[in-house]
Amino acid sequence: MMNAMTDQTLVIALTKGRILDEVLPLLAQAGVMPTEDLNKSRKLIFDSNLPNVRLMVIRGSDVPTYVELGSADIGIAGKDMILEYGSRGFYEPLDLKIARCRLMTAAPVGATLDAPRLRVASKFVNVAKQYFSEQGRQVDIIKLNGALELAPIMGLSDCIVDIVDTGNTLRANGLEPREMIAEVSTRVIVNRASMKIKHALVQSLLTRLERAVG
Repeated sequence: MMNAMTDQTLVIALTKGRILDEVLPLLAQAGVMPTEDLNKSRKLIFDSNLPNVRLMVIRGSDVPTYVELGSADIGIAGKDMILEYGSRGFYEPLDLKIARCRLMTAAPVGATLDAPRLRVASKFVNVAKQYFSEQGRQVDIIKLNGALELAPIMGLSDCIVDIVDTGNTLRANGLEPREMIAEVSTRVIVNRASMKIKHALVQSLLTRLERAVG
């Protein structure tokens, strides 16, 4: 079993998908490049051009777990995933300012959300609970993992909490964005123990990434 704590190798957990495509050029500018095409391989762990840096490619929702528990020293994940997970076991030292979007509520166009208790569909269960609690609203959270726009259309929920980029998918399904919950971009997170044990390695990479971001 690989454990990032065992040696002076840096293990970086990357988020597959859009974030991966946008972060690879930044990593290259920071001097870190995979030795093979990450998008064409079915492997999950990769060597890099640096002998002391390895790369993992996993689901964004899993990145905080790997970093907090020390199987990865550094993670690159969307702020939405970090908010949903909670930042108990890691630092968040750098905003890479890529894959920007917004975490928002959305509802059918013109719908009034004045019921005493709202039904809210989201995969961001913890974020939704906290947001509506802060608003003093009573809600029932319905956890869905995809196609959230269907929930209000089919009467499953009154509104949703989801990522909004262009808003085109919402509009195509008769929904409109409502309240802003958080601005989302891609962040670097660092395991607390790694920051101490491998401080020079971690700080060197953070400095190079910060320069790449500009």
